[in-house]
Parts: sequence; structure tokens; C-alpha cells
Amino acid sequence: MVSNVAPHLAELEPEDFHLLSGIEQGMRFSEWVAREKLPEFSRLTAEDVDYRLDRCEDRDLVERKTIQYTGFRLTFEGYDALALHTFAERETIEGVGSSLGVGKESDVYEVRSYKPLALKYHREGYTNFREVMREREYTADREHVSWLYTARKAAEREYTALEDLYPGVSVPRPVDHNRHAIIMERMDGVELSRTKLEPGQVRPVLDLILQEVASAYEGGYVHADMSEYNVFVGEDGVTIFDWPQAVETDHENAAELLQRDVENIIGYFERKYPSQTDDIDPSACARAIENGTFESVTA
Repeated sequence: MVSNVAPHLAELEPEDFHLLSGIEQGMRFSEWVAREKLPEFSRLTAEDVDYRLDRCEDRDLVERKTIQYTGFRLTFEGYDALALHTFAERETIEGVGSSLGVGKESDVYEVRSYKPLALKYHREGYTNFREVMREREYTADREHVSWLYTARKAAEREYTALEDLYPGVSVPRPVDHNRHAIIMERMDGVELSRTKLEPGQVRPVLDLILQEVASAYEGGYVHADMSEYNVFVGEDGVTIFDWPQAVETDHENAAELLQRDVENIIGYFERKYPSQTDDIDPSACARAIENGTFESVTA
């Protein structure tokens, strides 16, 4: 589990961020950055590099490898610190609050600003790098890909999708983006997987979700990872989140991915509320969404 780096931010000095940025630059070329390259990348003296390395290692912002040569790389905490520092300089956020959720591929925190917002760190590639390399097409065309690149590209793709879809589709409002981190509007509601719907709510909620899937398709995107774990249900409707795997509708696999999304959502409702959803045809719903003719599943 990656720890919250926010409490350390006030302790760091400008030269510490120079070092972290230098290691980040070096990791574009190698997973581990050789010690002798750091003065060049960070624009610090060799003596200052040694001092800053000790400070950053003590705070778990960098890690060292001593096999063959002495090399360093950022930890996710170090990458988090760089993104947070940028958000603070931009005055996007004023502080980081409590955790809102920890997942396999992201961590989400409440942040303070002019209103409560959410900070999402993408974690793709750090612990399951080879698996992500196989599954994510945005890593397929690079000979050397670090987890920094993988996580940053996932954040970029998600932020672009949110910008393109909001406000026509009920997605979190995007606020800012840097490296592997996104600032977005904090969602209200409860995750669909933890929601207990009354009989009269089941079809209307399913209908709302499929309407948003249809609106997203009309807006040019297929979510491509729909499940009961990335839908929030609230008093004002539903919100669909987690868009890093989204593909555009002209993608060669868009129809297949749309079909899978619809099957996943309807399948969840069929398992949890079988008597109220057993007459819905997922394939027909997917075709209607693709053709722009979807209206409702509510009888």
C-alpha cells in the first residue's frame, strides 16, 4: 500500500523537488537512474545530490539499487509528491484530507479547495507492470516503458475522456491534471455494489445507467470497464467513473467492448435482482445504443 505523502510536503525544500524531478527525467530512459547521472538531470552539485538523496530516502520518496551499479528510482510516494507540489503551485488545492478509497490501480483522497474535491492517483503498472503492459494498448508501442509512463498515460486518457464527456454525461467534473494524478469533483452517493435498491427502484436505476452508457457512446466513448464498482448511485441520479480504459467509438473493438459493458451491468442486476430483470436482452440493448435508438429498459 502506498502511503499518503501529503504530511511530508511541507518538510521538502525546492532542491528536494529538483532531485525528484531529475530522477523522473532519468526514468524516461532507464528504470534505475545511475547516481553519476543525477547532477546532470537535477542540475544540482554532486554534494547536494548526496544530501538530497538522504533526505528523500528517509521519507521513502526514492529507492536505491546497488547491484551492478548504484541507481535510484522514484517510489510512488515520490511521484505523488511531484504531482502534489504542482497542484499546490497552481493553487488548485489547499490541502489533502482523508482517504476516500484504495484500489488495485488507484488511490483517491479528499482535497480541500474552494469546495471539497477528490484527488485520484493512478497506480497502474507499479505492482502488476507486466500484466498492465499486456492489457493496455497505450504501452504497446514503446520499447522502454516505466510504471511512471503507464500511470501517467492512464491519467491522461481518463482526464481527456472526462473533459470530452462532461457535462453531457454524468461523470465527475474534471478540474486539473498533472502526471499520474487527477483533481475532480467529489462524487455524492454510494457505489452500486453496496447499494440495496427497493423493488420499484431497480429498473429505473438500471435504465439511468444504460442511458449514461448511451450518452457516452453518442459523445464518442465506450467505457470499456463497466461494472457495479464504478457506478455511484445518489439522490440526483447515477455517476459513472473510472475511465482510463475508455476507447473512442471508432476503435476497432468498440462494438465488442460496448457489448461487454452492457452485459456486465445487466448481468449484475440479473444476479442481484433476478425477478425484476430477467426479461432484458443485453445484446438488444447494446445494438440499440450503438445505433442511437436506445430509449429505455423500463416496462
